[in-house]
Amino acid sequence: MSAPSLVLVAHGTRSTRGVDMVAALADEVSSAVGTTRVAFVDVLGPSPAEVLRDLDGPAVVVPAFLASGYHVHTDVPREVADSGHPDVRVTAALGPDPVLARVLRQRLREAGWRPGDAVVLAAAGSSDPRALADVRRGAALLAELVEDRVHIGYVATAQPRVPDVVRRLRAGGRRRVFVASYLLADGLFHRRLGDAGADGVAQPLGVHPDLVRLLVDRYRGSAQSTHEGRVSGAASAVRRDRRRVLPVR
Repeated sequence: MSAPSLVLVAHGTRSTRGVDMVAALADEVSSAVGTTRVAFVDVLGPSPAEVLRDLDGPAVVVPAFLASGYHVHTDVPREVADSGHPDVRVTAALGPDPVLARVLRQRLREAGWRPGDAVVLAAAGSSDPRALADVRRGAALLAELVEDRVHIGYVATAQPRVPDVVRRLRAGGRRRVFVASYLLADGLFHRRLGDAGADGVAQPLGVHPDLVRLLVDRYRGSAQSTHEGRVSGAASAVRRDRRRVLPVR
């Protein structure tokens, strides 16, 4: 019995570099688990439904989002349903997770951050309160590692905006302020952070060995349950997982 195909679902970006980063991440994951396809819920294609229609055999969809908002709660389940694929599992989104906090700390260090420097976690933002709660949890996980409060700023949706948070910290006496980019890949949102007035901006999470392992773990946990579900009744297993879908934007 063949292993399920992995479908890595990302937001989408017009940035060639961002698309290349997502493709490189999928390549690293495929070296560990086999067939890995990439789909996007916005900006460009292919969509998850298009990818799933092209697959034979079971599939595991991994939402590569760092917080659970509209795209994870609504877009991904709708795309799975629209595909008509009879055997799909959807895993939890990537974040928040302690693994991501460790990668964020490394990216901050690479950008020149030192203990004692203020940290702003820059997230895309969402109108979904569940996604904002996930961002707060991500900030709390990072705060444990940097041993200081991590302030939150948003790039697109929700308040406060990143530049406002940076200004407030400087007005409060923080000499050095660094931005931790809580984004998966390069793109318009990340480039906006360069104008936030910080002393340094960390790179997006990108292709990192720990992130690759997190994706592989998400897949393997669901792939194992997919196999067990087929033995005991594949149709009911798919219905249960659709009710459990965990989202993020």
